[in-house]
Amino acid sequence: MWPLYAAGFTTAFGAHGIAANLGGFSDDAVTSLLVLGGLLALYDGAEVVLKPLFGCLADRIGARPVLLGGLVAFAVASALYVVADSPGWLWAARLGQGAAASAFSPSASALVARLNPAAGHGRAFGSYGFCKSVGYTLGPLLGGVLVWAGGLRLLFAVLAVLGAAVAVWAAVAVPVVPPLPKARQTVLDLARRLADPVFLAPTAALAGATAALSVGVGFLPVSGRAAGLGTVATGAAVSVLAACAAVVQPRAGRALDEGRLTTRSGLLAGLLVTAAGLACAMLPGLAGVLCAAALIGAGTGLITPLGFAALASSTPPGRLGQTMGSAELGRELGDAGGPLLVAAVATATTLTYGYAALAVLLAAGPLVVLAHRPGKR
Repeated sequence: MWPLYAAGFTTAFGAHGIAANLGGFSDDAVTSLLVLGGLLALYDGAEVVLKPLFGCLADRIGARPVLLGGLVAFAVASALYVVADSPGWLWAARLGQGAAASAFSPSASALVARLNPAAGHGRAFGSYGFCKSVGYTLGPLLGGVLVWAGGLRLLFAVLAVLGAAVAVWAAVAVPVVPPLPKARQTVLDLARRLADPVFLAPTAALAGATAALSVGVGFLPVSGRAAGLGTVATGAAVSVLAACAAVVQPRAGRALDEGRLTTRSGLLAGLLVTAAGLACAMLPGLAGVLCAAALIGAGTGLITPLGFAALASSTPPGRLGQTMGSAELGRELGDAGGPLLVAAVATATTLTYGYAALAVLLAAGPLVVLAHRPGKR
């Protein structure tokens, strides 16, 4: 399982390690906010388009080949900028990394489900989410150190080595999991399955959690600066968010497997805790920022393993790649939609009302959870 967890770490570290350090890197490649925005959007944009497609490919030919191919492609794309070191190749490398992550991320999730019994899905996805949270936490910090020491080329070189090393590890340690026979599926069948509350409820919860996480990482530092806090204090608040998410996920997964927590109650509690965290962000000063970070991290850490475990338990094994790819698409939409919603409301009013808008939206989510139980567990 550890190579799969390492793949999760790789996509998280690659996404945030570069994204958090592009703006502070003085180079012709990053000359304006528009260019910066385009570079940031390339990675997520590729994932939105390609994750469902690679998920379907994993079901057709097996998740292991797609996992290995994606990791190798990630290493090659990262090495492109190391070798070329030009603005144009930075765009190409970032696009290539996003496309490669679109392949190995849903494949890793599908393999986590296939290689663990249904009774152990909570623990497995909790550990997988923990490793991704560590990647999200270390990305900005370690990435900043690498950029300071050797520029973007050094950061891309480290990512190339990381991708290649995880690919070799996975090739050696991950067993062959052949694709399973499945009934022919039409576009209408797919639409019906994706519109089923069994899929929609946990996916919506995952999207909401990712939206809150992105808002916390992006906007809590803004609130901290408005309250007169320094960069160390605001950075510590973001670290609290990531640390709480990392700590909660394995515990939530174990509680699910041991029957101390159900998917329905866990998703309900996670959405309410996350909404409470956004409400705390409306409070002034350091206390509001820290409470918001802790609650958003705990809420998203509770939702993530339970959401993926619910999807895995309710999906035919032969369709796991497709389901995980589609669920990852929902998360990416939340990743982009949350900050856009908060920014739009904040532009028209204030950031306080932006937090309130997303909090209300997430608090309405438990109504869906109560109306439709998202799985059998």
